[in-house]
Amino acid sequence: MKKIVSSLLVASMAATSLAACGSSTTTTATTTTATTAAAATEAAKAETAAAEEAATTAAQEASGDAVTLKWALWDASATTYYQPLIDAYKAEHPNVNIEMVDLGSTDYSTVLGTQLSGSGSDFDVVTIKDVPGYMTLVNKGVLEPLDDKISADGINLSQYGGITDQVTIDGKLYELPFRSDIWVLFYNKDIFDKAGVDYPTNDMTWEQYDELARKVTDTTPGSEVYGSHYHTWRSTIQLDGILDGKNTIVDGNYDFTKPYYEMVLKQQQDGVCMDYATLKTQGLHYSDAFAQGNVAMMNMGSWFISTLINKIAAGEYTDCTNWGMVKYPHAEGVEPGSTLATITALALPVSAPHKDEAWDFIKFVTGEEGAEVLAKTGNIPAMTNEDIVSAIASMDGFPQDDTSKDALITSHTYLEMPANDKSSEIETVLNEQHDLIMTESVTIDEGVQAMNDGVQAIIG
Repeated sequence: MKKIVSSLLVASMAATSLAACGSSTTTTATTTTATTAAAATEAAKAETAAAEEAATTAAQEASGDAVTLKWALWDASATTYYQPLIDAYKAEHPNVNIEMVDLGSTDYSTVLGTQLSGSGSDFDVVTIKDVPGYMTLVNKGVLEPLDDKISADGINLSQYGGITDQVTIDGKLYELPFRSDIWVLFYNKDIFDKAGVDYPTNDMTWEQYDELARKVTDTTPGSEVYGSHYHTWRSTIQLDGILDGKNTIVDGNYDFTKPYYEMVLKQQQDGVCMDYATLKTQGLHYSDAFAQGNVAMMNMGSWFISTLINKIAAGEYTDCTNWGMVKYPHAEGVEPGSTLATITALALPVSAPHKDEAWDFIKFVTGEEGAEVLAKTGNIPAMTNEDIVSAIASMDGFPQDDTSKDALITSHTYLEMPANDKSSEIETVLNEQHDLIMTESVTIDEGVQAMNDGVQAIIG
């Protein structure tokens, strides 16, 4: 943003200068000629520097002093952390050059799988976008198991909060996460202040959360205040039941989801939250719902932090500027900080030309140094510690209270969809029954039984 603002200021100053000289054709022409000449000189210097750098790199590689690692990824120009990670690594390893290869985001996993399965793939490092894509690559046999390297280098997998256990396949781990988005509870402080009700805390059971939501609800027509909000994703309800570590979303038994459906449907009937069918019909996005200023609490992923900060700074959100967040609510007896997560990871292809150097880069990005770089760009690393949390909390626009900062500290994280080769088929069944339950087209018992029967048929 600073660069953009600076560029605009420079452009504005240049335009003003030219306008002031408008009465003199000669002066304008002279200024234009000088500016053009200066620009040409700078362009020539830049071209020469680039050529010299390329020549130096080529000479180093020819002598064996340098290597170039090809890194498969998506949305290179729109992603804030790729280049800072590369710059930080090169500062310590000047002989290693990192070439980003953008495969696009739409069909990234498919394109990557096709290229790695070919005979000429020369990727050294690949980014893993999601669990289904990860499963596909593992099944194709194109990723290197990392267990021996992890053991040899003494990497402590506990720093990832249990995530790596959920992507271990047949006892082998083929990726290491570097970015993670966790689920937290966002809340509007103004609503609680107006109602004279205490803010949410970092240690709330679901029963306490439900009670709090009801305290701040106002069902007066035309001035409704909703104590809670649930986006139409099944994850906002179904996955609340996996945080005890006893259940997963791929086991084929979904009886554990019943208490959460009962709570949310009762809230819906009592006007504590917006009606699911109406949300589906209107297509109301969760960010727009919270921005309206009449939603007290909303369970959502940490990716919403940057949206709030940026939209408020731009003046687009004016009714939810006084916000905070707390840890995800938990079942009785479950440790606070247990939450849902999604990850982005790095893997080493079997066909990688420079495996040792590639592994060193993977260790850097997925380790503490990479996490610190990631945090400074406003993204949540897969591994966290107090310094990393402090870096995120120090961002302009982040709530200046210890409760919101502590919300970023997790105790256990559970993937929304753990590694399973039937994940897409399971997802279809769960989404369908979620929709039927929330529109009250079927009873909770009927919907859950249909989930059990449908998924058990899939997994055998």
